[in-house]
Amino acid sequence: MRVDARERAAWLDAGWWHDALRDADEATLRSLTADRERPLGMLHGPAAALRLEAEGEQRGEVLEAIRWHTIGSTAWARTGRALYMADFLEPGRQFMQADRAFLADRVPEAFDAVFRQVVRLRLEWTIREGKSLATETVALWNAVR
Repeated sequence: MRVDARERAAWLDAGWWHDALRDADEATLRSLTADRERPLGMLHGPAAALRLEAEGEQRGEVLEAIRWHTIGSTAWARTGRALYMADFLEPGRQFMQADRAFLADRVPEAFDAVFRQVVRLRLEWTIREGKSLATETVALWNAVR
């Protein structure tokens, strides 16, 4: 995709940092976020965003992309949407490889349409697996459908 240097840097940084605390233990993640309610798998994004902000990161679009990359946000600009898609479309994942490759190839010319499809696929997977839907995820679907 052709994006300006500022946006490219934001996308790359969000990509590098979004999973910085993915393997942190529960006590660390709950301590960083002060969140006692959300499932453990939803905490590494908020924890990473808080740590980056404490270390001086000031770009709101990067922090919000990282903070909500597991569940989505209606407040996102393109950085958050790009990270959400990249996290799902990552080539190394073993599920739906052909479908995800097709979607990844379409991102440059159909960014918003692919984003909508990724939101839908992630929502379907969550329901199929019997997991709870985060309020933010439902709001995101309602905003893009």
